[in-house]
Amino acid sequence: MKKDDVRFILSAFLSWRVLLFLFVALGIALFPLQENFLGGRLENYLKNPYFWSFLNFDGEHYASIAYQGYLPLTYFYFPFYPLVARLIVSPLGESFINVAISGLLVSNLSFAVGLFGLWKLVRLDYKRNVATLTVILLLLFPTSFYFGAFYTESLVFALIVWAFYLARKRQWLAVGILAAMATATRITALALLPALAYEVWEYRRKKNGKIALPIISLALIPMGLGIYMYYLYRVTGDPLEFFNAISLFGQQRSAEIVLLPQVFYRYFFKVLPNLDYSYFPAVFTSYLEIGSAVLFFILGVWAFFKIRLSYAFFLAAGYLIPPLSGSFSSFPRYVLILFPAFILLAVWLNKKSKIVRKMVFLILFVLLSVACALFARGYWVS
Repeated sequence: MKKDDVRFILSAFLSWRVLLFLFVALGIALFPLQENFLGGRLENYLKNPYFWSFLNFDGEHYASIAYQGYLPLTYFYFPFYPLVARLIVSPLGESFINVAISGLLVSNLSFAVGLFGLWKLVRLDYKRNVATLTVILLLLFPTSFYFGAFYTESLVFALIVWAFYLARKRQWLAVGILAAMATATRITALALLPALAYEVWEYRRKKNGKIALPIISLALIPMGLGIYMYYLYRVTGDPLEFFNAISLFGQQRSAEIVLLPQVFYRYFFKVLPNLDYSYFPAVFTSYLEIGSAVLFFILGVWAFFKIRLSYAFFLAAGYLIPPLSGSFSSFPRYVLILFPAFILLAVWLNKKSKIVRKMVFLILFVLLSVACALFARGYWVS
């Protein structure tokens, strides 16, 4: 990579990180505190909201797993991210605050590494301006603050992006290892399987290369999930405990598979008409969910005509997996790792005027500021 590219990525990352702290300050100024799901509990949060707010909601569950292992009702959360946080914190002393620091370091460093991987991946096919727009769009996406929180998004994003890059470079063993780590971090990473299978097919078709190592690589992909399922079977007797307990995390979620048209029907005919429009956080979150669902559905279809087919397969599969629980709850966060969508948006935006670009950036900036501010004050966002 050129020095200018490295400088841009680092400056963009650091600017984004500073903005998140400013949005926390905005939240403190604008929104009353909701005390139910604060990271580190109320007393710690009040001492330093700029730190502990990034452990709100699921962040506290991941921190708890890293600190004391799995407890009943926490098997929904996949193990690799808290395991990495635990391994890093071990030499420092395993206090809860050290676990929190470790996890946030893992998240932020993973995201930075992921941004470099994304840049290199985009530059394989596009010019610098498309790579620049891809990074900016990802950083300004309304839920991008989760990349800096005690959540799995940053780690699985880095693993997925680098798995794709190494697949493009035909480093098959490394691809399989990274992809297996990804499926031990987030179930959506299973979307790598059809995407990388296509890359293997392309490799075989164009290069007539040896197929043994690529096949082994593909076989490794679900191993991360498989190991976790085996652990669940030994501990709970149910290898699908992470899925069967999903209804505990919201009334909209179901332990039975729900088809995508049913989920859209629920939102348009049940969720949105019954919103309490006097309560801004719920309105904001609901429209963010359905807006993300519609946007990424369009991008998922468009991808098959505009970008590399392996990217389109990953985007489509990664889109379809989360709503199987019957809800778009958390969907604006889940789509963060679907990097082909941001490449596609960058390609589209690259052809537009400066005014259109600035308008898109402004809209995303406002949505990000509101979403981050709400999250920092204990309101559910995604």
